[in-house]
Amino acid sequence: MTTIKKILAGALAIVTAASLAACGSSSSDGTQQGSTVEQIKKAGTIRIATFGDLPPYGYVKNDGTRAGYDVALGKRIAKDLGVKVTWVQVNADGRVDSLKSNKVDLVLANFTVTDERKEVVDFASPYMKVSIGVVSPTSATITSAKQLDGKALAVTKGTTAETYFTQNYPNVELKKYDSKTQQFQAFKDGRVAALADDNTYLYAWAKDNSGYTVGIKTLGDESTIAPAVRKGNASLLAWTNKEIKKLTTAGFFKEAYDTELAPSFTSDIKADDVIIE
Repeated sequence: MTTIKKILAGALAIVTAASLAACGSSSSDGTQQGSTVEQIKKAGTIRIATFGDLPPYGYVKNDGTRAGYDVALGKRIAKDLGVKVTWVQVNADGRVDSLKSNKVDLVLANFTVTDERKEVVDFASPYMKVSIGVVSPTSATITSAKQLDGKALAVTKGTTAETYFTQNYPNVELKKYDSKTQQFQAFKDGRVAALADDNTYLYAWAKDNSGYTVGIKTLGDESTIAPAVRKGNASLLAWTNKEIKKLTTAGFFKEAYDTELAPSFTSDIKADDVIIE
């Protein structure tokens, strides 16, 4: 290798190392912990993971723009940070990996808080309540989980519904899908007897699809939905906690409920059934 080539190679290595270092903060052992608030502001953008097929929480409209309850929160967070949003679309089983691989700074994708997930990501303060529900055809409504023994049930990979039925109902035949779109298509095609997912989402889906009933409204313990950051990202976690508290006090979540969620729910669902105030 010539002297000039060696110099150029060395310079390239330095630039590459600097670029990688700028992508996130590091702990004392060298482990990257994600972009700090200061780094996000300097970059001028926050990378947020969200769904693209989960109305009314996170979805892409016909004109290509994003909408939904999680999206409204993401836009407000970006505004208060003084930066733009770079949306990164994920499926349920890709939410944790998107943080661990440092592809995103924040996850706002109907992310239920669980003890298992707390081991690999850091959750900020919650902004929504949720339980597992089960929807089935009105003509063959499932009203108890025991009725699903020996039957096929659709779930999305990486969800609390998958975990719950795996642990508690081994006689239910789980059909696991990569996306919400795939699981609901299988359900509507009659390939499964029922579908399990977050109850708040099922309320909205059943309203838009006649002939289906949420026969089981709650299963297991009530859980919460919260933003998530990369494990150890204390800077962004602290800022997000303050932001959730500020937005709650200001009535942001009630306003977002009225505009993004209420139109999709039946009249028996109220704001305090869903949001945390």
